[in-house]
Amino acid sequence: MPDSPPLTAPQYERYRRHLSLPEVGVEGQRRLLDASVLLVGAGGLGSPLALYLAAAGVGRIGLVEFDVVDASNLQRQVLYDTSDVGKPKIERAAERIRAMNPDVQVDLHPFRLNAKNALETLRPYDVVVDGTDNFPTRYLLNDACALLGKPNVHGSIYRFEGQATVFDASRGPCYRCVFPEPPPPELAPSCAEGGVLGVLPGSIALLQATETLKLLAGIGEPLIGRLIQYDALDASFREFRIRKDPACPMCGDAPSITELIDYEGFCGVPQRAEEESPVSTMQVSELKALLDAGGSFLLLDVRNPDEWEVGRIEGAQLLPLPELEARLPELAEWKGGQVVVHCKLGGRSAKACEILLGAGFENVTNVDGGIEAWAAVVDPSVRVGGGE
Repeated sequence: MPDSPPLTAPQYERYRRHLSLPEVGVEGQRRLLDASVLLVGAGGLGSPLALYLAAAGVGRIGLVEFDVVDASNLQRQVLYDTSDVGKPKIERAAERIRAMNPDVQVDLHPFRLNAKNALETLRPYDVVVDGTDNFPTRYLLNDACALLGKPNVHGSIYRFEGQATVFDASRGPCYRCVFPEPPPPELAPSCAEGGVLGVLPGSIALLQATETLKLLAGIGEPLIGRLIQYDALDASFREFRIRKDPACPMCGDAPSITELIDYEGFCGVPQRAEEESPVSTMQVSELKALLDAGGSFLLLDVRNPDEWEVGRIEGAQLLPLPELEARLPELAEWKGGQVVVHCKLGGRSAKACEILLGAGFENVTNVDGGIEAWAAVVDPSVRVGGGE
């Protein structure tokens, strides 16, 4: 691309197999390096997606993920291993991506996507990839992408079957054209309830990754207006033509949806308590001002002891996240006071804030970016422990 720097010698070596493809070549690889993708979910679909997009040289990958690794994830979520159980997925995923390819910038969004934050979160990215497993978020992503004019690379899995397509309301149908109404919650079991073959997410994620690279590099025919369904038990692929619905409330001739709505309510899902009482956040500059003012508050560090030994914020108290619930009585005097929580990047501390709020603590705040942001913005002398 005219305004992009030439590939470096290490990049020529890393992407040699791409450069050998006339359809990709130097210009196509440069497009990938200049591109940005938001990956929503770092679970069964998101794990292989993250690995392949990073390996291909997508220059900026944003991750939206708020969950921690569970032992039951390890059967299919190939980003993680046994030592990661209990750790925030987003932190481990970011480390794997950075270790795989230093060309890739990783943006972390350690929160649950909702109608209030979706447009702001999606806006900076070229392509949005749906790695979620629930209907409210699927409809949310569809509507946000349609409003922003962005392609939405969709994938879904259940038991032995999966499907993939590209929804782009500017060139074809959106998700609502195909699925105008969500199924009743009782008829939409999750993978946890219905099960999923461990390798199935990899098959669907590879289709999604391929479509994403085609969109970014400007090659091939994307799956716009076509849906691929895969049945692992009989190893069959079926293609369905899908059309734009003129009566679609989102992208039809006279759309009635012009802003994001209550997607939990639309899908008949009870409102989440954390969305009713969202965890507040503060920037590291605000934390520094609090510390400089010498006010009375508890600064809680929920990282692991080995990270604490490497570096810490002066005045913090260590209480590792896995021990928090059992040791809540130790913090009883702060139930009515101000509690500020931090970790490495903000994922574990967000979970800790939820635990504290659920236990009756009234004034709890998460430090956005954690000790990494503190070291980058406030005190470069602070060392940050690794391992996650």
